[in-house]
Amino acid sequence: MSNRTIGFLLAALGSVLFAGKAIAVKFTYRYGIDPVTLIAFRMLFALPFFAVIAWHETRRARRNGVPPLTRQEKLRIVLLGLIGYYLSSFLDFIGLQYISAGLERAILFLSPTFVLLMTAFWLKRPIARAQWVAMALAYAGVLLVFVQDIRFGGEQVMLGSLCVLGAAFSYACYLIGAGELIKRVGSTRLVAYAMCTSCVVVLLQFFIVHDVGVLLAQPAGVYGWSLIHATLNTVLPVFMIMWSVERIGAAMSAQLGMLGPISLLFMAAWWLDEPLTLWHLGGTVLVIMGTYVLTRVRTPSPDTNTTSVRSKI
Repeated sequence: MSNRTIGFLLAALGSVLFAGKAIAVKFTYRYGIDPVTLIAFRMLFALPFFAVIAWHETRRARRNGVPPLTRQEKLRIVLLGLIGYYLSSFLDFIGLQYISAGLERAILFLSPTFVLLMTAFWLKRPIARAQWVAMALAYAGVLLVFVQDIRFGGEQVMLGSLCVLGAAFSYACYLIGAGELIKRVGSTRLVAYAMCTSCVVVLLQFFIVHDVGVLLAQPAGVYGWSLIHATLNTVLPVFMIMWSVERIGAAMSAQLGMLGPISLLFMAAWWLDEPLTLWHLGGTVLVIMGTYVLTRVRTPSPDTNTTSVRSKI
């Protein structure tokens, strides 16, 4: 098997595993736990992996003579971890209580449009006509899926959609803020540091809200699904996408990442018995088309590079 073929497989499988996060969350919610406990278990199981990665990257930076991080850079990493992984994940998990997995993934795919709009507003970068068309396609697709979810899920769909929309927006803020640090720190090291920060904050929040005994008093299914969520849907896809970028490039990896929303529709219909209509399929296809056109038209810049972290929320 060629190196390029391996890269395609890694990108495709990583995208599907990232999307499958919503399935694991939905199954875990069936045990009656709250979002604070759910995200705490995810981060508790993921923290050792990212801590080892952070330690390894720190040692490698020292061996290569990379200057240590300044105090300001450390504060920025902490802030990015809070915005990009803590806040986004928390809002996303709250939203998944009320909306379908398919709608959740469609809304999260709007992050690149938020990046484009924010850079246009703050950095005064003009938006091309094709980019406006791409955004119109993406938002029309989300609207189609949203209308279908309203029919099947009731009024709480609005609350859940707003929460996930907030998750997509906060993650877009992370992507913009990470631009200069990625050049200085490197993407792997930055993700590891930011994830460790998020894990610590999530666990502190849990111990403020709940007694420590709650961690030990859960059904076996909670531990099992949380372990799957932390490893198969978080840590493993991170490396798969990074390895695919090394083999086939960032642009192709990003395009293969669009397999996530489509695969999630079928996974949710199969495992969660969520409705799968032509409107759901059509809306998701519009979102993917819009995102595809957006990534093809705009010229990526360091402060808006969303390739390797598109679906990690």
